[in-house]
Amino acid sequence: MIVAIVGGSGFIGTCLSRRLQRNGSLDLCIVDKVGSKAYPSIAHVADVRSIDALRAAVPTQAVLVNLAAEHRDDVTPRSLYHEVNVQGARNICEVAREQDVTSIIFTSTVAVYGFAPVGTDESGQISPFNDYGRTKHEAEDVFRHWQREDPAHRALTIIRPTVVFGENNRGNVYNLLRQIASGRFVMVGSGTNRKSIAYVENVAAFIEFALAFGPGVHVFNYVDKPDFSMNELVTSVRATIGNPVATSIRLPFWVGYLIGSTFDLVARLTGKKFPISAIRVRKFCANSVYGSAVSASGFTPPVPLSDALARTIRHEFINPQVAEHHFYSE
Repeated sequence: MIVAIVGGSGFIGTCLSRRLQRNGSLDLCIVDKVGSKAYPSIAHVADVRSIDALRAAVPTQAVLVNLAAEHRDDVTPRSLYHEVNVQGARNICEVAREQDVTSIIFTSTVAVYGFAPVGTDESGQISPFNDYGRTKHEAEDVFRHWQREDPAHRALTIIRPTVVFGENNRGNVYNLLRQIASGRFVMVGSGTNRKSIAYVENVAAFIEFALAFGPGVHVFNYVDKPDFSMNELVTSVRATIGNPVATSIRLPFWVGYLIGSTFDLVARLTGKKFPISAIRVRKFCANSVYGSAVSASGFTPPVPLSDALARTIRHEFINPQVAEHHFYSE
């Protein structure tokens, strides 16, 4: 089996590549707009916005894993969401037709549900609140159309992960853990809201598991359980690094939201980007708890969530590896 990982130079893609490299029955290639620092010998530079570049990079009859996405909250110009997420999906499907590809695994996002009710599973209402979630759902429809062209032979797996964390990622979860570890963390809101999160090694393992899925459309949220409340998460992190477990400073939600809105105004006036915004405060204080059919598929995550958090905390804040490559994402 040949596996082509589109967007394979990024955080999840590098972890997935590491897993698949250990599988002697697979031939692997990475397709990305930038080269792979971890696996340069199997990487091909191609932007999903260029169908000609994709044609030159994607092998015949490969299984395509599409991890490529434009996903930050502050992307400019906003047209990039459509160009990368939607038109990129169209280009991938066109190349898949030409290259006799019959299996595509697409990493979408739980952002397609928007601010969803607690426990939303794969049957939940699609109601994205931002361009990222909207365009990822449009991309899902593009891939579904490709699968319907030959439903008896084509397999489409749509995986909707919640926020993904792990060693060497510099996204939102890392920023939260860093603030807690520094002792300068300020809780916004009551801290009783719960969050579903996913460890990168487990997400990669599920993608590997999905390589064996047959024809049809398979849709899964990906969540590692149990879900933590923000208070529980702060307590766990501080206990792991040996800091006091009490949260010393709390701000009401409305104060945090006002601060975020102020940063939004300054950003609009100056053109600068800031780590604080109204939407990020709102996301921080919201419940984001999802159900998942993954367990019914027979898959067992290789790393329990408590171990995954401890691994990440030790790697980043107790025994940091400063020479390693870092990945910057939401």
